[in-house]
Amino acid sequence: MAVMPFSVTTRPSAQAAGAPAPAPDLEPLPRVCVIGAGSSGIAAAKALHAAGIPFDCFERGSVIGGNWVYDNPNGVSACYETLEINTSCPRMAFSDFPMPADYPPYARHDQVRDYFESYVEHFGFRHTITFGTTVERVEQAPDGTWSVRTTGPAGERVGSYDAVLVANGHHWDPRWPEPAYPGTFTGEQIHSHDYRNADQLAGRDVVVVGMGNSGLDISVEASKVARSATLSVRRSHWVMRKMLLGKPADRVAMPGWVPGWAISAGLRVAALTAGDLTRYGLPRPTHRPGQAHPVQSEQIRPRLAAGAITPRPGINHFDGDTVVFTDGSRSRADLVVWATGYRVSFPFFDPELVAAPENDLPLWKRTVHPDLPGLYFVGLLQPLGAVMPLAEAQSAWIAETLAGRYLPPPAAEIRSQMTAEHDRAKRRFYNSPRHTMEVDFEHYLWSLERERRRGARRARAAR
Repeated sequence: MAVMPFSVTTRPSAQAAGAPAPAPDLEPLPRVCVIGAGSSGIAAAKALHAAGIPFDCFERGSVIGGNWVYDNPNGVSACYETLEINTSCPRMAFSDFPMPADYPPYARHDQVRDYFESYVEHFGFRHTITFGTTVERVEQAPDGTWSVRTTGPAGERVGSYDAVLVANGHHWDPRWPEPAYPGTFTGEQIHSHDYRNADQLAGRDVVVVGMGNSGLDISVEASKVARSATLSVRRSHWVMRKMLLGKPADRVAMPGWVPGWAISAGLRVAALTAGDLTRYGLPRPTHRPGQAHPVQSEQIRPRLAAGAITPRPGINHFDGDTVVFTDGSRSRADLVVWATGYRVSFPFFDPELVAAPENDLPLWKRTVHPDLPGLYFVGLLQPLGAVMPLAEAQSAWIAETLAGRYLPPPAAEIRSQMTAEHDRAKRRFYNSPRHTMEVDFEHYLWSLERERRRGARRARAAR
């Protein structure tokens, strides 16, 4: 029998911070664990704090901000010196806390970090985050609660929680080519996750493998400081411009109810407006615009046009200090940067309980596991836009659920919706581990808000 993904016990409405505690005869609010204090973790913590729901938030490092902190002490950030957002500031910001007006259209990583710091200070929940603490194990107890084992400055601790919100991110576990390419390479190989600044590229013969956003950024930087810069592309992409007529290209957003085909059509127009990269020697993409996660760059075209980056097809094999490509061409190299994406992984779960083989973990609205009551995922999605507003909406929804202000539909309906959403995404985007979590930004927010309203009506009717 399917297990309901939510507790359906009606609880009193959550109090604002500082409000009187509920009357003794009312069922107490559940106790919650939040894993991570990156952009999604702080969105979750803020929503729970505002709802008056008791919780612990555990952060492995000593600062908030996760992937947006350069040289984050947590040791898993992929932030590099030239990193900036690919979504404009207004579209990335949390709904109740705009980014500063003096920020550029696309903020730098240090500005994003400062924004997150200000967000936590403004809403006053820094004290709820326990830093320097690693979540080692999360297990479901026989009574349905969750056991969370952590290690930190105070040693090992085991806590019991009614709900766990997983916000550990999905850009920290590097995906390397499997199987490895044949031959022997005598130079250095790093993953883009380990790239920090141009000093790693200066004066070297660099081959960057992969045409995602980080691959293009690193290629552009190599073209300025390396002895030679080669971009190896197995599967090409449509590269959008970040600016259009002097303004952020994402300033025009379609309503959430617009169907996927219309959004794809809009992306096709944007791709054609941006210009065809085949004129610079890159292969034509085998998919249509809108069938892959967007790639954006303002600098790749001029660097290719100047001959500062040499485009090559995929790698065939290595031959000492030489990379041999599938068309027989060769490039001398002493550094290969693998910009080949990430694995979705949860080191604190037994893989028999929760795993994402090939990054595939179906969830209802990318939040709820249908078989594990009390387990939620925040920010485990890849939108055509920024994650932060979506993580904020997920967190508000979860808080409403835990406070008893939202009631889910029947389990069969949840599974039906989840399957339909998953299948729709599979049909729209080409088959790849990078597309297992893809959602449309506006449609997702619209759809989730509609479900929250429906669930609120169900909760009121059940009282």
